[in-house]
Amino acid sequence: MTVHFIGAGPGAADLITLRGRDLIAKCQLCLYAGSLVPEEVVGYAPEGARVIDTAPMVLDTIIKEMVDAEAKGHDTARVHSGDPSLYGAIGEQIRRLEELGIPYDICPGVPAFAAASAILKTEFTLPDVSQTVILTRTAMKSSAMPNNETLDVLGSSGGTLAIHLSVRNLKKVCADLIPHYGEDCPVAVIYRATWPDEKTILGTLSDIRQKVRAEKITRTALVIVGRVLDSQNFTDSALYDPTHVHVLRTKRSA
Repeated sequence: MTVHFIGAGPGAADLITLRGRDLIAKCQLCLYAGSLVPEEVVGYAPEGARVIDTAPMVLDTIIKEMVDAEAKGHDTARVHSGDPSLYGAIGEQIRRLEELGIPYDICPGVPAFAAASAILKTEFTLPDVSQTVILTRTAMKSSAMPNNETLDVLGSSGGTLAIHLSVRNLKKVCADLIPHYGEDCPVAVIYRATWPDEKTILGTLSDIRQKVRAEKITRTALVIVGRVLDSQNFTDSALYDPTHVHVLRTKRSA
């Protein structure tokens, strides 16, 4: 039997992949993070399935549920928000499963930063503005940032930043990034992207903290920082330039 790690997408139930939906539909055990995964998603579980919100559980208890399901010959759907490769805490679960010899696989999902781009109707990689998207977080009560992965270091790239798990740390976020991006650099804070109560707050590094505090947002928000958010002065991509020749377009257009 197999444990399927499944990305549920950012919030809207119809943003789960077809593969993820179909995997849930065949699993007799469904474990999900109730605060981040909508009930409509785990509603795809078959009749009689054991559906458990893991929010109040610890790792040992979660693994025990998987072990018990495996002993019964049942597949497990382990449903995480967004894409499980990003801040999904699947690494520690995988390590336990490998030690126990329990097979697993991973089904990708729509990540929050992709949902944010769609909500903002913005491309995060505009020519001459930014060709890099950095996915990161800041250290608060969670584990420390390793190596040189601080915002001060990452911000020196000037790329588009998608900062997770940091909406309560905006004072430091802004202080670290203003020297690199300037006080007038646009910022977007997306609260519960694609959920019914989704909210978008737009500002700059100089005022976004005050705007977010006024909205009383303290969790479940993604912070996007970068000049792509308000840029109109960018070069058209070479991909569709009539003078650009490539293997699928071997002649220049007139």
